[in-house]
Amino acid sequence: MLENMKIAFVGSGVMGEAMIKGLLGQGLTTADCIAASDPWLERLDYIGSTYGVQVTPDNSAAVREASVVVLSIKPQSLLKVGKDLHSKIYPDALVLSIIAGTRISTLQNKLYHDRIVRAMPNTPGQLGKGMTVWTATSQVDASQVKQTAAILGAMGEQLQVDEETFLDMATGLSGSGPGFVLLLIEAMIDAGVHMGFSRRDAEKIVLQTIDGTVALMRASGRHSAELKNQVTSPGGTTAAGLYELEKASIRAIINDAIFAAYRRSQELGALSEKKDLS
Repeated sequence: MLENMKIAFVGSGVMGEAMIKGLLGQGLTTADCIAASDPWLERLDYIGSTYGVQVTPDNSAAVREASVVVLSIKPQSLLKVGKDLHSKIYPDALVLSIIAGTRISTLQNKLYHDRIVRAMPNTPGQLGKGMTVWTATSQVDASQVKQTAAILGAMGEQLQVDEETFLDMATGLSGSGPGFVLLLIEAMIDAGVHMGFSRRDAEKIVLQTIDGTVALMRASGRHSAELKNQVTSPGGTTAAGLYELEKASIRAIINDAIFAAYRRSQELGALSEKKDLS
């Protein structure tokens, strides 16, 4: 579905590169069908030499004749990029934005364009293990919906939602989620070191424990509580540890952290919209 379609990446940072790498690695398109722009010339040289795609510092040149335009820039760059791309994107082209905290209405106003997908990926997408939640405007047609699923699927799992409000929720749950998981990993490694393991050994034990637990849950299809009960013997070690976690209100703490990220995403979106209207 992406064959012979030009895909332009405006912004060639970490997530833009992850998408390019995934598309080429899965054979969804070819290097000659991809163009990438970025103000950092060293970054462009790297992207061009590594993936063989067309590169340019000129945003308008990158999107010329593009059927899909991916916006993988920082929110503060949108004002300039919007001016660069005004009247340069084909009216029927799909614009796919992964700009954090930027609402569809802001994109429509800046770009004067209606066929827009807003997506929230996360950093494991760099390895094809990401989770991306996305939504599309009503002007995005059925073929473009399929194209979006293919492009975002190149970074891992993807989920389409009907309402944009779910994007702020996804920011708290999956966008910020890796940070919460990494803090848990760090704490477990530190505990291992405290007990007497070397840091290297503690890290190996913790990473394999978490990776194996996720794989077990996926393979079994069972609820996490059921699997947790299987490893929790009456009066045993796991029961003792879980008691301490529950006593510290671990569930409430995790819930509060996710909701704090969710609310902050709402605030940033509102701020972006306010700036756009001012």
